[in-house]
Amino acid sequence: MSALLAFLALLIERAVGYPDALYRAIGHPVTWIGRLIAWADSALNRSDRSFGARRAAGILALVVFVLAAGATGLLVQAAFGAGVGIIATALVASSLIAQRSLASHVEAVADALEWDGLEGGRKAVSMIVGRDPENLDEAGVSRAAIESLSENFSDGVVAPAFWLAVAGLPGAAVYKAVNTADSMIGHRTPRHEAFGWASARFDDLINLPASRLTALLIVGAAWSLEDADADASWRAVRRDARKHRSPNAGWPEAAMAGALGLALAGPRSYGGVLVEDALMGEGGRREASAADIRRALRIYRRADALLIALVGLVAAAFIAHG
Repeated sequence: MSALLAFLALLIERAVGYPDALYRAIGHPVTWIGRLIAWADSALNRSDRSFGARRAAGILALVVFVLAAGATGLLVQAAFGAGVGIIATALVASSLIAQRSLASHVEAVADALEWDGLEGGRKAVSMIVGRDPENLDEAGVSRAAIESLSENFSDGVVAPAFWLAVAGLPGAAVYKAVNTADSMIGHRTPRHEAFGWASARFDDLINLPASRLTALLIVGAAWSLEDADADASWRAVRRDARKHRSPNAGWPEAAMAGALGLALAGPRSYGGVLVEDALMGEGGRREASAADIRRALRIYRRADALLIALVGLVAAAFIAHG
């Protein structure tokens, strides 16, 4: 049932996304999870405690996040039951996947560059990345958007769908809680280096399978498109993915860099601090542009279609074998 649930949730979210009216009325599961994480950060992450005590508090907080999300997912799935109820469960599960919103936010960067110039592009890309936009030229804005698309395809689409297929709604809810915690408190800053340590490490662990699968999906999508290079994509994955400072982000970024013939990642500035990182793909060939963002979106949409087909085949196989 879990694979079928993932397949239905992917179809629903790709077709309708998360309606704005629903968001205005009740918010979104990520915002609900975010409130719990913000409360824990405020209540448990006290500056007067030792590094070890704050790390222990962060471990406790992670346990709370996991139990709260898993129990909620289990209760919702049990309430709707099997049979026709799987449709209702899939509707809920679709809120944990971000196919449409990801494409929309990245496409907005290309639109802004083409219609409003560099300043418009900087403003649009600042909505989806944490790096300093004021220092980015057009190529930097374009690379940032493509990197965000690649990494968030893994984190926001493939990973929740994977855990939904493996462990049902509880699995996807736990994944989303941990991933949200990592984005909020999993930073190597004086405030969060201790408290967010457990969330960041656990997020790295549970994203391992999805990041590798995402790279394969991008390579497959590149193979099926005339304006993408599947061979270069696969070479970049094998050569560069493990060089990235993140154990997971390098896989989809390297695959996308090779497919587009660009260099991604490398040194970046966050809050005025330069972060050194290895280049993904072959650098020095040419600068990225808004047209490359649109090429990346074509690869993304084809890779997403491959994901849906793959999950559908797995679901059909389970159904066929009873």
